[in-house]
Amino acid sequence: METIAEEQTSPLQQVTYLAQNDLDKLTSAEQGKIWATYVGNTMSVCVLSYMLNHVKDQEVKNILEHAIQLSKQFVQSLKGIFAKENYPVPVGFTQEDVDITAPRLFEDDFYLHYLKYVAKAGISLYGIAIPLVTRDDTRQFFTTCIDQTVNLINLVNTTLLKKGLLIRPPYIPYPESVDFIEKHSYHNGFFGRVRPLQALEITHLYDNVENNATSKAVLVGFSQVAKSNQAKAYFRRGKEIATKHYDTFSGILQEEGLTSPPILDQLVTTSTSSPFSDRLMLFHKLDMYAVRIRAYGNALSMCARHDVATKYARFLVEVGNYVEDGSNILIENGWLEQPPQAVDRNALASNKH
Repeated sequence: METIAEEQTSPLQQVTYLAQNDLDKLTSAEQGKIWATYVGNTMSVCVLSYMLNHVKDQEVKNILEHAIQLSKQFVQSLKGIFAKENYPVPVGFTQEDVDITAPRLFEDDFYLHYLKYVAKAGISLYGIAIPLVTRDDTRQFFTTCIDQTVNLINLVNTTLLKKGLLIRPPYIPYPESVDFIEKHSYHNGFFGRVRPLQALEITHLYDNVENNATSKAVLVGFSQVAKSNQAKAYFRRGKEIATKHYDTFSGILQEEGLTSPPILDQLVTTSTSSPFSDRLMLFHKLDMYAVRIRAYGNALSMCARHDVATKYARFLVEVGNYVEDGSNILIENGWLEQPPQAVDRNALASNKH
């Protein structure tokens, strides 16, 4: 005969069960990253579907098809997680935000540069997520995301090189021996002897020149087709910022006889018919400039020359102000979807029953 004790769950088991259920919930890191991934990839589906409608180069078309398929898969996987959690699905971007029949705004070659530009942003987003997410399904999801995005950017780079469209990062001589820094003048940049740029400084300067070249071309296109004067003015201001940053970083490289990526403005057509909603274009630049903040912060952390570090610090403030102004425009128009957030305890405490 079974005893009652064998049928009942002990208080300790109950606590363990509740704790396990609690651990199965999405953490703040998981909520934040899957939210951003969902919104970003719905935007990518809109942009890539438009590009696919105009591309003529078969090789570029194949890569675009691969990229849009990845974005659609990511969105579908996240919908599964949202459904499993009974979690409200973000609005993101839909067919209402794109007109794939609008005239061509960019040439085929630009699509490759653009894919590299957004893939960098994706790798940054997914790479930060992986150490922070703990649930099996989200960890597997972001691992797949970063693996697939790395494969995509490798494919894009291979094609850019094959077509002669990619300027390689600058070459520098191999060191003749292992050495150690002996003088504080290593940090000089304004006065005294200024040393040549070291490899990591060159790496980040090159990366930021490349990013600003692509960003500038996107802003040229967006400023031509935006419907509202407010959006047009915002994109023109962004173009001026990207131009200044491009000129500054490429100038530092050129002063030392090092190559830098060229501008891409010539790959923007003269079309003034918008393929995208102002909301999508504003969010796109807000999102990409937010990633720029991270890129400049990374570059600053690897920079030991005071003159270059000062430029990064100054540009970080400028980009931060630009992002804030962009978010204010989206808020004023009721276009900025709110990410998941913590409970406002002060509001709860002041609530009168």
